[in-house]
Amino acid sequence: STLNLWLLPLTEVVEPVDFEEYVSSHAPGVEPGPLRQLVEFPLDDLELLPLDKECTTLEPPLPEEEDSLDPRVRDALAVYTDDWLVIQRKYQRYSTTHAPHNSERQRERQRGLVKQTFELDEAAAADRHDDQDDAKRRSVSLDETPRGSWASSIFDLKNSSPDALLPSVLERAAAEDMDRRNTEARLQGRHSDLLGLYLPPDEDEAVERCTVPEVPKEHCGQRIMVKCLSLKFEIEIEPIFGTLALYDVKEKKKISENFYFDLNSDQMKGLLKPHTPHMAISTLARSAIFSITYPSADIFLVIKLEKVLQQGDIGECCEPYMVMKESDSSKHKEKLEKLRLQAEQSCSRLGHFRMPFAWTAIHLLNIVSSVGGLDRSDPDSDSERKGHGTWNERKKKGFERMSVGDEMCNFATFRPATLTVTNFFKQEGDRLSDEDLYKYLADMRRPSSVLRRLRPVTAQLKIDISPAPDSPHYCLSPELLHVKPYPDLRVRPTKDVLEFPARYVYTPHTTYRNLLYVYPQSLNFSSRQGSVRNIAVKVQFMAGEDPSQALPVIFGKSSCAEFMQDAYTPIIYHDKSPEFYEEMKMKIPANLTDNHHLLFTFFHISCQPKQNTPLETPVGYTWIPLMQHGRLRTGSFSLPVSVEKLPPSYSVLTPDVSLPGMKWVDNHKAVFNVEVTAASSVHTQDPHLDKFFTLVYVLEEYSFPFRLKDVIITEANMEGELKASMAAVRGALLDTCVRFLHQLLNKLIQLIVYPPVIAGQIVNLGRAAFEAMALLVNQIHKNLEGNQDQHGRNNLLASYIHFCFRVPTAEPASYEMPMQYATLSRTTVRPSSLHLSRSKSISNSNPDLATTPVSPDEEVQRIIAGKGIDRSHSWVNSAYAPGGSRSVLRRNPNSSCELKQVPNPSSSSSSSPSLPHHLHPPPSVLVHVKLLHEELALQWVVSTTAVREAALQQAWFFFQIMTKSMTHHLFLTSKLDVARRQRFPDRFVDDIAALVCAISADIANRYHKDVELVERLNSSLAFFLNDLLSLMDRGFVFNLIRSYYKQVAFTSLPSPSSLNALRVDFTRIVCSHEHYVVLNLPCSTLSPPASPSPSTSSTTSQSSAFSSMVQDQGVATMFELSVLLFPRIRRLNFNMKYNIAISAVHSLLCSHDADPRYTDPQVRAHIAQLYLPLIPIVMETLHQLHDFSGQHNIYATHYSGNTISQSVAMAIAGSPLLAPDLCVCLHQVGRQSSSLSAECSRTLLVSFLWVLKNADAALLERWVSDLSVLQINRLLDLLHLCVSCFEYKGRKALERINSLTFKKSQDMKARLEEAILGTIGARQEMVRRCRERSPYGSQENVRWRKNVTHWRQNTDRVDKTKAEVEQESVVDGNLATEASLIVLDTLEIVVKTVVASELKESVLGGVLRVLLHSMAGNQSALFLQHCFTTQRALVFKFPEMLFEEDTELCADLCLRLLRHCSSSVGSVRSHASASLYLLMRQNFEIGNNFARVKMQVTMSLSSLVGTSQNFNEEHLRRSLKTILTYAEEDLELRDTPFPEQVQDLVFNLHMILTDTVKMKEHQQDPEMLIDLMYRIAKGYQNSPDLRLTWLQNMAGKHSARGNHAEAAHCLVHSAALVAEYLNMLEDCRYLPIGCVTFQNISSNVLEESAVSDDVLSPEEEGICAGKYFSESGLVGLLEQAAASFNMAAMYEAINEVYKILLPVHEANRDFKKLATVHGKLQDAFNKVYNQRMFGTYFRVGFYGCRFGDLDEQEFVYKEPSITKLAEISHRLEEFYSERFGDDMVEIIKDSNPVDKNKMDPNKAYLQITYVEPFFDTYELKERITYFDKNYNLRTFMYCTPFTLDGRAHGDLNEQYKRKSILTTSHAFPYIKTRINVIHKEEIILVPMEVAIEDMQKKTQELAFATNQEPSDAKMLQMVLQGSVGTTVNQGPLEVAQVFLSDIPDDPKLFRHHNKLRLCFKDFTKRCEDALRKNKSLIGPDQKEYHRELERNYNKLKEALGPLINRKIPQLYRTLPAQATQTQRNSFSRSSLRRVDC
Repeated sequence: STLNLWLLPLTEVVEPVDFEEYVSSHAPGVEPGPLRQLVEFPLDDLELLPLDKECTTLEPPLPEEEDSLDPRVRDALAVYTDDWLVIQRKYQRYSTTHAPHNSERQRERQRGLVKQTFELDEAAAADRHDDQDDAKRRSVSLDETPRGSWASSIFDLKNSSPDALLPSVLERAAAEDMDRRNTEARLQGRHSDLLGLYLPPDEDEAVERCTVPEVPKEHCGQRIMVKCLSLKFEIEIEPIFGTLALYDVKEKKKISENFYFDLNSDQMKGLLKPHTPHMAISTLARSAIFSITYPSADIFLVIKLEKVLQQGDIGECCEPYMVMKESDSSKHKEKLEKLRLQAEQSCSRLGHFRMPFAWTAIHLLNIVSSVGGLDRSDPDSDSERKGHGTWNERKKKGFERMSVGDEMCNFATFRPATLTVTNFFKQEGDRLSDEDLYKYLADMRRPSSVLRRLRPVTAQLKIDISPAPDSPHYCLSPELLHVKPYPDLRVRPTKDVLEFPARYVYTPHTTYRNLLYVYPQSLNFSSRQGSVRNIAVKVQFMAGEDPSQALPVIFGKSSCAEFMQDAYTPIIYHDKSPEFYEEMKMKIPANLTDNHHLLFTFFHISCQPKQNTPLETPVGYTWIPLMQHGRLRTGSFSLPVSVEKLPPSYSVLTPDVSLPGMKWVDNHKAVFNVEVTAASSVHTQDPHLDKFFTLVYVLEEYSFPFRLKDVIITEANMEGELKASMAAVRGALLDTCVRFLHQLLNKLIQLIVYPPVIAGQIVNLGRAAFEAMALLVNQIHKNLEGNQDQHGRNNLLASYIHFCFRVPTAEPASYEMPMQYATLSRTTVRPSSLHLSRSKSISNSNPDLATTPVSPDEEVQRIIAGKGIDRSHSWVNSAYAPGGSRSVLRRNPNSSCELKQVPNPSSSSSSSPSLPHHLHPPPSVLVHVKLLHEELALQWVVSTTAVREAALQQAWFFFQIMTKSMTHHLFLTSKLDVARRQRFPDRFVDDIAALVCAISADIANRYHKDVELVERLNSSLAFFLNDLLSLMDRGFVFNLIRSYYKQVAFTSLPSPSSLNALRVDFTRIVCSHEHYVVLNLPCSTLSPPASPSPSTSSTTSQSSAFSSMVQDQGVATMFELSVLLFPRIRRLNFNMKYNIAISAVHSLLCSHDADPRYTDPQVRAHIAQLYLPLIPIVMETLHQLHDFSGQHNIYATHYSGNTISQSVAMAIAGSPLLAPDLCVCLHQVGRQSSSLSAECSRTLLVSFLWVLKNADAALLERWVSDLSVLQINRLLDLLHLCVSCFEYKGRKALERINSLTFKKSQDMKARLEEAILGTIGARQEMVRRCRERSPYGSQENVRWRKNVTHWRQNTDRVDKTKAEVEQESVVDGNLATEASLIVLDTLEIVVKTVVASELKESVLGGVLRVLLHSMAGNQSALFLQHCFTTQRALVFKFPEMLFEEDTELCADLCLRLLRHCSSSVGSVRSHASASLYLLMRQNFEIGNNFARVKMQVTMSLSSLVGTSQNFNEEHLRRSLKTILTYAEEDLELRDTPFPEQVQDLVFNLHMILTDTVKMKEHQQDPEMLIDLMYRIAKGYQNSPDLRLTWLQNMAGKHSARGNHAEAAHCLVHSAALVAEYLNMLEDCRYLPIGCVTFQNISSNVLEESAVSDDVLSPEEEGICAGKYFSESGLVGLLEQAAASFNMAAMYEAINEVYKILLPVHEANRDFKKLATVHGKLQDAFNKVYNQRMFGTYFRVGFYGCRFGDLDEQEFVYKEPSITKLAEISHRLEEFYSERFGDDMVEIIKDSNPVDKNKMDPNKAYLQITYVEPFFDTYELKERITYFDKNYNLRTFMYCTPFTLDGRAHGDLNEQYKRKSILTTSHAFPYIKTRINVIHKEEIILVPMEVAIEDMQKKTQELAFATNQEPSDAKMLQMVLQGSVGTTVNQGPLEVAQVFLSDIPDDPKLFRHHNKLRLCFKDFTKRCEDALRKNKSLIGPDQKEYHRELERNYNKLKEALGPLINRKIPQLYRTLPAQATQTQRNSFSRSSLRRVDC
């Protein structure tokens, strides 16, 4: 079966259609309407959106100086303040690229679904309700009364009410009208979006998924908020100031700036009033937010306290705080007063200065862990913790994994804690440096800390630590800007503390920040003369040398002004070489010059007020110039200190320069150490980057000559230096490159687009810039692997392109001015000799292609060979050189630079010049503008080796930047309205072609070497082509796709599957274009297809209906779909993931379904037309689909082997872009075949249904009309499979699955992690996937983290809420309904088509089968209504199909209809009863009698009742009443016998129902249930069909419970019944003559003998109509019986069965069958000797009125072999306890007769006894084998020991025994497992008889052991030991002594006495024989043992001698004659015998 389009030769790759040409020449003939949009891309397809940058603060973060900005600052501000520029395809949101079909979106689409009614769910709900009533049930009488009388039955039925009648059922209408009405009804209220109901496509497969990058934003770690609440000391005498900062001990690094707080009371603050007249609100903050990027267990919050400077060292000043307490104030009152006074004086005089006081530290880990991670459900936590930690944080870490300890420290979520810190350590003056602090902190963690031994300063500092809220109110940024939201500026603020991350953070800057931190560290004035002891260092930021030029840029601390002009370090009393820990924070001015410097002045502070001594005496000066060679100077400095005031102009030098006449401390040695660091988004502080930027600025300002360190930059060496600096950028620190990434890339792009002009020459830096860019991008990728999406794109770079990148334009872009470009569209550097003919050369910009290439391979070779040419050195020999082919005419060198181009036919772009606003070249200099995308393409094509490799590694970056550049260029030049061919110059187009060609070649050549790279390259190329479809000539892009396909063919065949995967991925990405449909459709006419044109290609062609569309289509536009389908089929053969292709189609269809543009049904039909080839393809794969119906491979019927047929191969071949690899593929097809998994099959089928649903019905009809019968049947098989596949499972099943999935997902996650983190070779496809997706990828685009994508549906919580399960079942129900309705629609189409042709006989049965199959499943009420209307129409149109041909169909239909008549859903019942009534009516109309339907319905009801679990007789009763009502209402047939017949039938059915009510009650009691079924079957003695049905029901029940013997007997009875009736029909010699023949199998069978002929004649219509009443039916039943006997191990019975079968086969000369039968017989006879175990039997008596009719009944139960008494007792007790209640059931523990008077009337008693089969002596002659003794059993016996006084056991002479013999009504095995006892007799043995039995038994044992063959010595010795051993010789001896020592008084016992004596004689003889035998068996080791046995025997013999030899004389006298006769009568034997009958 082929389509025309599939008949292309396999090797051709078809030329694609010239799309643009086609679209322009075929003007759309469609009216503007929904179809219009399918013709062309919309006009507003591309949109350019300037997005406002979000500013987080109220004031924009800009420098205050607006004018004279440093170019660095100016550029940085441009990057930080320009709006984002986003260019997007407006409709791309509809494509699968950006709209993932994830579960959230599906849920959105599933809102508002109508809940379908399913009987399954209704029944489940009803069950729960019923369970409560169970306890109330009572056992029903099982007496053999006649079944309910007619009268009562009719009465019941007449009183029940019918369901609503359907309005038009009885009207007669034409078939066409009926069909039309049905179709309209079916189409109403249908769910339009089929795939919205199905599972979303597997995200793992969605290679086309691309997320929009995150907006670039400043880095932020985990944030904690610290609030300082109060600080109290024991004594309050002076103000104390605090500082907080975070330190990381492990990294030995301070990781935050200082936060200063002041918790002093107003009184204390008042002491300092004179020194701080103004306090800024920003300095009053008491809470701070700290950010921690790298949480670790080593982070401490260090708190340092300072106080106002006073006389005395730190120790003295701390003393009072350690000793005194306010509480002891009476003791220390005076002392305190004195201290206060001192403090006041200090504050007033020295209030400006501070001294160190005390410190402490808090280990953050303790807070986070002791409080414990917050439990989500924790009731105490008032605030839910936001998880802003985990993924985002870890992602930022880049390539460093956290250590395990760090995993614990999650500072983003912990419970807030309030701490009270009580112990502070006093500061040691000589240990203030950070080094000392780290030692202390490390020590603090040890248990025996040194610090603990020190005496603490006691205080109470209360602080609150909590995770910071997401957007806190009243927060100030580190620059003191107000962070939004800031509702009220007067509120005390919280400060955001700047983090100094412990390790690198790779995030680009996005805001202006320019801060400087100065850390004075130590000073050594030990050699300084004079009084220098209390040293303070004053720091100032100077703009010049005059003291007035100190800038107020130093941030204030706490309770002071916001900015200061100077800052002092704390003072250590009397220390000449102090250490400092001070941090001074400053703003760097925006316009730094060489004059800016830091000035340090050293003062001696005199603490005591002395006369004539100033407070501060300057004792030294030093400085640091901040700018040098254009760089900001930061780092550690060791500076000499000058003793005298600094000379003028000092600031341009450094202190290292020794100026003449200056006095230095310690001979100009470095005595002062200071560190300067900057947190700046302006100054890079990296030598390589600084150099590059500086050179660019020099060039821009044109400020030559410029001194750079030791080099003087002039025009001459500028180009070389600039190129060198670009190359050197790779040496820069990666962290810095990333932070300044945006500026760096902008500058490189600017150098490409605006080649600089030096000394009047244009310098082409394109190549250098391209290299620098490629290497930079590559480096970022390599080192930041964790920061990539699934396609290996670095997020930082992706967001740069998406948001920041714009084509540099001259003025700030104003898009209205199209004329902004220089005319020179490309100053491409080409040799001037090159004027290529434009013939076919693939790249005009490649100088090497002098000849026209011939084949693509040569093209590729040449392109690759041409890589060595360098066309980008300088412009000297360019076409643009003066006098070159494209040189420039200059009108007037002095006028504004207006450029003109010499007309040149090959150039197609023209625009006008404009300059960047900051470029001011000398008047004669020309500025050339290049287009970035053109330049990039060119540079890439000609790049070589390392650079080419780097560019390939990150191809996506260059592709994306080119795409954005192209689009932006089209906007800027307003070219979007221009025809696509004219948008870009031919050169550029050629370069693109060359590039794609080269990259395809790379993919083809390297895919087995470098899997990962090729994966990335492949998807990047595909995305690029997807983008180009929106920008360039689409025909050209199709050609590129074709060239890709040609090259990525099977170049060589090492692993075609991975190449294949690449191709599928590629296709999938290209096909994910949002205008995919438009790209495919315009070439298929939008008018409905023309009439079918018969295909000449093949007789069974399916194609003519599709061909019309295909002819127009020019195969090309089918390419994308075909490309997808082609690998799909191929996947079936390579054992690869064929589901890739299936899921690709699924995801495409999903996107059409979800696409608001395609909601119109007309549009949908056109889209479906695209996918029609899917139908034949799915039909071909039918036998490979998963079999959902559970019957194995019912579809393998029409297929030759499991191979893919030739036609499918042709289908594959049809795709125009496919390579010749197919032939190879088809080779392998035949050999391997795999079947699809259930999931894949479901997806394939849902796609198939989608096409059927949306395709145009007329088109489908035409297609079906061309199919052969074989193909139609295959289609029907497929529909049959669809019904099973989407069948509704019910809520219960969903709940069950719910719990299982969780476990599975957990395992999967574990396996996944193993895969991701383990070491796996990059061989398989799976691995490459997981390698790209490292564990840190951002949330949305991780393809492998299943928990993020696909599993979300059910793994987040195991216990889905009730609502979710509810919703899931609603969706599932809707899907099942919709799928079934689509199948129904298709069946209608098939019927419609087939009627017209000659094929109907062969097809209609199939249609009906599918229909019946769909009725059989769990269907919704909605579907069933439509299903029944279709069924009625079908029966109406083709009645003969049911009533004349196949009885099976009629039987099935009756069964289905009846099942739905008992539905709990009213509407379903209404429809089912209507259908059933019409079925009868139609049958009646054909032959005035509806016997066939009558019979089938009755049988159906019986089998329904027997097998269905949840059958509701109440509902069925209503349906029967409805049918009666129809019969009464039907006016047409009122006068015929029809209504009466209906009534008869209905009453008969009602009778059956009444029985079933009882059956329902015993559903749980298997014995009772079978008894009941037995009784019902007996009731049908005169209705053979029904009796047969019930016997089969019973057989089924038995088989299910493993009672194979009983099942076999049911089948034998069935066969006997059939034989009886066959015998009545005709006398056939070889058939059995009726039941009699069967009696050898079982005596029970005779009950099947037919009742006299007058009751029932088999000739009557409808009687014995079932399929079993035939010779083959009989044979079948016997075969089944034999099989069951075989399973029951009753092999002898098999022989009897086959004795009946053999004559039949012999008569038919069926030797094959005979051979089989004899084979089976041979097997059976061989198995006879195997060890077998048959049943075990128990007598069960029921006592107590609770049992109802079972009271006082006794049964023999047959249980499986080796059932212990305890087991059956337990089973029955448990069963009845459940029924009557726990205390209500008692088991009688003995087997004595039961006395009812002693029983509790309210209880139920059970007596259970083990019984054995009992045979009379004569029987034992017949029953020889084990089988004989276990088959056909009717009598059983059990014994009960007792004594006359009521005990069970007594002495030997008191011990009696009762033997009970039971007879059952039928022989075991029978058709049930318990049979009534009908007769019971008892025999009582007197003690002496008991002794005789015992001795006989012993003697028998001895005889057996002696004569056993082969001999068993062990056994023999055991028996001997028991008989003669010393220990037990009491046994036999004692018996003899008790009974034989005296002659009994009672003459009746004489015979017994004599018998016992003879027994002993026999016994001793046997002992002797045994000893003799033993002697012959033993070895030498047992001689002694044997002698011992002999001794014992002799003793025994001696003792017994006199007893044995004494005879009773009376016995030997002659007896009178009549006495002898009396004795012969066994019943009057002297033993007491009671008989119960």
